[in-house]
Amino acid sequence: MIETAQLVQLMDSKDAASWRRSLLDLANSLGFEQVMYAVVHSRHAQYENAFVQSNYSTEWRDRYDAERFAYVDPTVGHCLISTLPIVWEPNAFSTQGGRALYEEACGYGMRSGVTLPIHGPNGEVGLLSLASDAAPGENFTHDIAHCMANLTLIRDYAFASSVPFVHQGGGEPVPRLTRRELEVLNWVMAGKSSWEISMINRCSEATINFHLANVRLKFNVNTRQQAVVKAIALGLLNPEDRHR
Repeated sequence: MIETAQLVQLMDSKDAASWRRSLLDLANSLGFEQVMYAVVHSRHAQYENAFVQSNYSTEWRDRYDAERFAYVDPTVGHCLISTLPIVWEPNAFSTQGGRALYEEACGYGMRSGVTLPIHGPNGEVGLLSLASDAAPGENFTHDIAHCMANLTLIRDYAFASSVPFVHQGGGEPVPRLTRRELEVLNWVMAGKSSWEISMINRCSEATINFHLANVRLKFNVNTRQQAVVKAIALGLLNPEDRHR
């Protein structure tokens, strides 16, 4: 059973290291030896820019990152499109890449586990994975169901309390753009000039240039093209969603 004091420790953590220790203690109290917590600024951001805290073995983490397993990991893909937890069962790793990934993970003491998606109010996406060397099967699934309420509580407190550390450990802060600034930048990404954007939005060209000047200032760049590149890298813009 999770104690309120343990959750308060997460919220009161002054740095990422103490926050990590509190999260690991919570996981251990429920029988999970290994934990992975990762959050990116949006579903379009590169996984390499994630804020990550974990006690997975260094060897496994290095291999996972070097082989870019995050891009084939079924649990990661699940978290992008669902808010429901996913239990590590054989059918969850049914693809060829997924099966190979699971077999390797087993060699590092991760035979069973559960991953809880994270979807923040500002578009953040991530996951909390808890793993153990217990054999997968009905008994493990039953145990997961029994403690799911506590796991969800941990996930929610973990995300809320990690926000102050995400930018410190996961890259530069993401500038807050207004809806109009994002819209104008999206048209720039589509190759439109200030005059064309002004015609589309039925406003003056000066207004469009005003918004773009604000964007350049927020991104600390000199050109609108540099702002687009930075916005894509931070996950604020998705090239696949550009205006046609």
